[in-house]
Amino acid sequence: MSFGSGPGSSAGQSRKHPGQVQRQPGKPHLRAIDGRPSAASASAFAEAGRDEAGPHFPVASGILLGLGIGGFFDGIVLHQLLQWHHLLSHAGVPADTVDGLRLNTLADGLFHATTYMFVVAGLVLFWRAARRPHQRWPAAELAATLLIGFGAFNLVEGLIDHQILGIHHVNETAPQDQWLAWDVAFLAWGAAMLAGGLWLLRRTRRVEDVRAGT
Repeated sequence: MSFGSGPGSSAGQSRKHPGQVQRQPGKPHLRAIDGRPSAASASAFAEAGRDEAGPHFPVASGILLGLGIGGFFDGIVLHQLLQWHHLLSHAGVPADTVDGLRLNTLADGLFHATTYMFVVAGLVLFWRAARRPHQRWPAAELAATLLIGFGAFNLVEGLIDHQILGIHHVNETAPQDQWLAWDVAFLAWGAAMLAGGLWLLRRTRRVEDVRAGT
């Protein structure tokens, strides 16, 4: 009786040529030359990974960064440099006394810590997305998402802190009858940034989708 390994036997099927890489379902075949992947096969694998990762900029990371930048602008420029208001300056904690200024400074610090966490979260999401294969992200997508986050911060902070809670107003150094005008201008500025960011993101995505289709 012959026990030779013919083409249909299991022993024959288990034999592999040195340097051969098995094909995986749903993946391009990686053809090896002298035990190393060919340039064409490596390019095909890179394209497959790029398709899996998605071609677009990570929107959530840009929005979080925009929220953080908006908070830093408010806290650094309006609270500290211009000193137009503090977080609790119209909530029964005036900033013209030592105790009141100390409490407002603490509240401002907690506010800055929150905005700092937005920035950290945005950087983490950005780093995770950047480490995966992807197409080159247009700078317009980053600008759009930053505008969306910055504008959303102004709208939310302006509506809650200025109008609903009334714990401070944009420019408390101006005559009090002008405070509402400053608050409305702050909201309008935020709405303009939000609308502009959404428009720019949609426009950029349409251009990218057209290019991908061609």
